[in-house]
Amino acid sequence: MSSRPRNRGFTLVEVMVALAIIAIALTAVAAKMGRMVDTSNSMRERTYASWVAQNKIAEMRLADTIPEVSSTSGETYFANTNWEWRAVVSESGIENLYRIDVTITYPGTDDVIRTVTGFIGEPSPPGQANRIWQQGAQSAGSTT
Repeated sequence: MSSRPRNRGFTLVEVMVALAIIAIALTAVAAKMGRMVDTSNSMRERTYASWVAQNKIAEMRLADTIPEVSSTSGETYFANTNWEWRAVVSESGIENLYRIDVTITYPGTDDVIRTVTGFIGEPSPPGQANRIWQQGAQSAGSTT
């Protein structure tokens, strides 16, 4: 019998199995990271599209005119990107209150990124918008 110590190490099969497990795990991590990046980009696009639509609704409100029941469209540049918008004004069923649906897409595509809905009422003279609220507060204060 030999008194020489026996060297114990990993066999080639064990090393290959370990490398295969690591390769599978790294592939799964890389795929997950790719999906996270895609999700992040999609969320950014939808957020920007929402802001573009809200800006369009604000512009229509600030025009201080009663909107026509119609459809308009155009392009705008925001956040280093060109956006195409389409605004559809319809009646809401309440007198002098109009519904606006603004749909945002990329120019040349029909893929809707975001649709935002807003309402526009008949414009009031400057300084008169809060009169109803002020009268309501005064009458509420006098009853106590």
